[in-house]
Amino acid sequence: MRAAVPRTSDEKHAMTHSVSSDVRRMQVSIVIPVFNAETNLPELYRQLMPAMESLVERFEVIMVEDGSRDRSWDVISALSARDPRVRGFRMSRNYGQHNALLCGIRAAKYGVILTMDDDLQHPVSEISLLLQALLQGHDVVYGSSNDNQHDLWRNVASRMTKLALQRAMGASSASQVSAFRAFPTRLRDAFHDYRSPSVSIDALLTWATTRFTAVSVKHAPRLSGTSNYTVRKLITHAFNLMTGFSTMPLKLASVIGFGFTLFGFAVLAWVLGRYFIQGTSVPGFPFLASLIAIFSGAQMFTLGIFGEYLARMYGRSMERPTYVVLETSEQSAEPANVAHRAPSRREA
Repeated sequence: MRAAVPRTSDEKHAMTHSVSSDVRRMQVSIVIPVFNAETNLPELYRQLMPAMESLVERFEVIMVEDGSRDRSWDVISALSARDPRVRGFRMSRNYGQHNALLCGIRAAKYGVILTMDDDLQHPVSEISLLLQALLQGHDVVYGSSNDNQHDLWRNVASRMTKLALQRAMGASSASQVSAFRAFPTRLRDAFHDYRSPSVSIDALLTWATTRFTAVSVKHAPRLSGTSNYTVRKLITHAFNLMTGFSTMPLKLASVIGFGFTLFGFAVLAWVLGRYFIQGTSVPGFPFLASLIAIFSGAQMFTLGIFGEYLARMYGRSMERPTYVVLETSEQSAEPANVAHRAPSRREA
């Protein structure tokens, strides 16, 4: 992935008003995961629809309501009834942002998918920058900002998540990853059969392409409410990335095992050397107890890593659904309580 290229406000303004005819011919599906965003959605709709009408030939807005505790679904249903370009999907419970994104990505019917948050921190005026970058030969374009409107601990936890994502994606520039992204719909074929409850859209996209880039965009203050991504959730997501989409922890366990084996040989050489040179053994219970505690801790740590991978294998063997759609806002809605997952090899 290439680093984001900073742009001045004048350059952005010029770029926005010089949208190519290729962008104007685009057909775009906008996927928005929604959670407790009742007060944000009307303003998001008010800003998004005219911006897209002036930007592309055709578009749809897919709002995936992910088990909200407020009236977000009622707002989505009302918007969909008023405007057929808005499609709503309601999850049976809260599955997580990336699971909701996967639902919307699979439902998209146009050639380009653009994902964004429901809180207007991704300004609609910046969408053209992502679409323009797609025309330059890139497969995935992120809208990255160095002026994130988050507190210190949220930024630290987000940085940890991006380091984990860097390992999972195998891309040195994963620090540019954000929820504001655009990519061709054809990339979803690479993870069409994915059926695990642990989802990372960015890691799944690496299964389809290595042509990532990022453009510099504004990051606006949240319209209302607080972020649903707490520090704990971000750390949990980072851990899931490490063990669900990367073998790095297993390699770490191997390095620890090899390192402590060398340490054990060094201790043995010291004990034997002391005995043959000085004629005495190494004295003291504390020395022996310390060695036992060190080696036992290393063993338990590596066993914990193996156990985490075994737990993930067990979880996937149960074939739990990635998400379940309770209802949709479309007339041709499929039956409720249908588990959305790819067929297993036995069913195919």
